[in-house]
Parts: sequence; structure tokens; C-alpha cells
Amino acid sequence: MRNFEIGANDAGQRLDKYLKKLLPNASTGFLYKMLRKKNITLDGKKATGKELLKSSSTVTVFFSEETLIKFMQNTDELKAEYERLKTLPMKGLHVIYEDDDTLAADKPENMLSQKAKPDDISANEYLLGYLIRSHSLSFEDFLTFRPSVCNRLDRNTTGLLLMGKSLKGSQDLSEGLRDRSIRKYYRAMVYGTVTEPAHLSGWLKKDVKTNKVQVLDHEETDAVKIETKYRPVSIEKNSTMLEIHLITGKTHQIRAHLASIGHPVIGDMKYGNAAVNKKYYEDFHVNHQLLHAYRLEFPDGRVITAPLPRVFQQLH
Repeated sequence: MRNFEIGANDAGQRLDKYLKKLLPNASTGFLYKMLRKKNITLDGKKATGKELLKSSSTVTVFFSEETLIKFMQNTDELKAEYERLKTLPMKGLHVIYEDDDTLAADKPENMLSQKAKPDDISANEYLLGYLIRSHSLSFEDFLTFRPSVCNRLDRNTTGLLLMGKSLKGSQDLSEGLRDRSIRKYYRAMVYGTVTEPAHLSGWLKKDVKTNKVQVLDHEETDAVKIETKYRPVSIEKNSTMLEIHLITGKTHQIRAHLASIGHPVIGDMKYGNAAVNKKYYEDFHVNHQLLHAYRLEFPDGRVITAPLPRVFQQLH
């Protein structure tokens, strides 16, 4: 028999969902059978599995230790992973906002937001290590809940990443990003002179084989509607710093949309101008697209800003 006390990261979810994460090697039918037989109880009482868990509630599992270990994940492997994450350095990733449920970090260039392959180490893993070291993620929580980055930036796009530290935080951030009540603003250095604000719309079509997108001015099969607003912030001889309101957030949207109107992001090797990129590399050592997730505005009035990288300040 073992007791499991519900923490903040597991509160608010259904008991059956929690049990499936706690005992992933047990079938759903078996878990419901154990609930009916009171071999699994909630706060000492019979439960159906549909109950919403509360913080400090206790789930009791009346299994032998041998049976419990069989149905749980390999805790030795999980413990080793937990300790490995704990040692990861931040690699230029900076936490710039944090509360009990969420955090925002400033991601450098040449860092994945989330894993693309199993062996990758991304911003998500570095932030998990930060939470473990700061005692915000215990091993007990790690067994059933793993915080995750809620928005993605391209490897060479810098700026704000959001992570839900708790289940509530993850749900709130995901909902805000989905319904666009969290407003996302970027800064970009683009080639050419842009003197007027604009609201662009179109359709984006992705080629999975090349991992490139095409911006269309008409609807087409497999194309999705996109909207991008921008305004010029400062203008130099051959470049403009834009502030961009990303209304729809699709793959490579900003980079492809700006390139489609003749103002590619400087340093963008996929959608940019090769001659322009070569000049900025030679003159300023620009080796990645100058696109920065700059500001997030929340429905409750909070505003989070990530400082502009030094290269932006050098160019403008």
C-alpha cells in the first residue's frame, strides 16, 4: 500500500487521468476495476475516476510493492533523467519572468525550443533543469507532470518562450495562445526601406519535404489563412527595424510573409536574399535571421519584454 499526495501540478485533473500517468503500464480497464473494488481510493473513500483532484488530496493504492513497481514507470530510469536534467547549464537562456504557474525565458540563437529528435537537448530541457535546481519541480511531481514550453520559436529566432510550471499554468498559457488573447510582438531587421505600417493577409502552404512554406494570395488546398501586421520602428539606409504583431502563428510565417513583399529578414538563409546576407555577414558577422520574439501582452495587463540582442542595436 502506498499514499500519493496531490500537489498543485496534479490538482484540477480527473483522477483516472492522473492514475494513467502514475501507472502507465496498467490498462484503463484494470484501473477502473481497482477503483470499483476500492483497491484505489481518494481521501479514504471509494472513487469512480471522474473526480477532479484537489491539492492535498490523497490517492491510496492498495497494491503490493512488487505489483506497484510493475505498473509504474521505471523509476530508476526516471530518477536518472531527473538528475541529468538537474545538471544542464542554461546555455545563454535567461529566465526573465516567473510566478507560481508560469515563466518566460529569453532564448538565444541556435537553440531548439523543443526536441526535434529524441537525443536533442532543447530550451525545454534546460528550463526543466532550472526548475529542478530552484526546487520548483520535485521528483514526485516529475513522475506525473512535466512542465513544457507552450510556444515554439525557430532554432535561430531569439526571444520569448513561455513555459507552464504547473498544470494550471500550462492550461492558461495554451488557451491564451490558442484564442490569441496573449498578443505576440516581434522585432525584425529587414532589407529595404519600409515607411508605412501594414496589415498583410494571405495563405500559407507548407512543403514537408523541403520544410519551406509558400505565401499565396488565394485560397488553395492544404493552405492556411495567415495575418501579419507590422509598423516601422527605425530606418537606416538599406534596412528597417519592424515591430510585427503576429496575429496567426504558423510555420515560418513572419519570415515568408516579409520575403513575399520584398523585405526579407536580414540573415534569413531560407527565405532571405543571399547577396544581402553575405554583406551583413562580412560587415557585422550576422549569421542567423534577425528576428526576435520581443513582447507578450496578457489579458490581465501584464507585459513581458525580452531585450533586443546586441546586433539589433549595432545596426540601428
